[in-house]
Amino acid sequence: MRERALPIRAAVPVALAAAGLLLTGCGTTPAPVGPAGTAAPKAGGSKAGESQAATPTAGVPKAAATLGGPGTACALPVSFALAEQWEPEAIDDPENPEFAALTRQGPAVVRCEVDAKGAGHVGYLRIWTAGKGPARAALEGFVKAERKTSKVAYRETGAGQLPATEVTYTVTNELMEESKEERAFAVSTPKGVVIVHLGGLDTDEHRAMIPAYELAKSTLKAL
Repeated sequence: MRERALPIRAAVPVALAAAGLLLTGCGTTPAPVGPAGTAAPKAGGSKAGESQAATPTAGVPKAAATLGGPGTACALPVSFALAEQWEPEAIDDPENPEFAALTRQGPAVVRCEVDAKGAGHVGYLRIWTAGKGPARAALEGFVKAERKTSKVAYRETGAGQLPATEVTYTVTNELMEESKEERAFAVSTPKGVVIVHLGGLDTDEHRAMIPAYELAKSTLKAL
């Protein structure tokens, strides 16, 4: 799902939400990805011709809250730390078929989005869930459902104490002749697969938000 200027809300008219899908930004050429500030080895599971995106050297941000547990903004099968000034909100009625084009991507349904606006960025950390099964299979289905992807690279990694599969890829908006980097990781839990995705208005915004994504990944716990 492409990054939008407005968050996904089941109460928002489809026409308004769809209009926001056109907002993408200028991209740059990806380089290898690893934990924030480091380079990663080539993924053994990557397909021929795939590459991974660059990770900035910014430090890990301060954790301000926990998302996913009892009493938090979003009920999720996992919990993780949120960076300061990132604002979470649950998706209203994500199973509603009327809004499937906005709330579903491949096998996954979006459950929560965390807005980076308060931290000075244009983008969201979105949490999706899928049925029980291998994390990689769900993540591959998620990426394949995205339009105009390229330079897709998978690698096996960890999220907190859980094994995880991570992907980096480029999304191209042919109408605007622009591309941008995106990434996500997936874990299997007793309640199903969880996918945590980071987009951004453009590649620069995306890279600036990676430390918050890495914070979520490193602190993730199954509930």
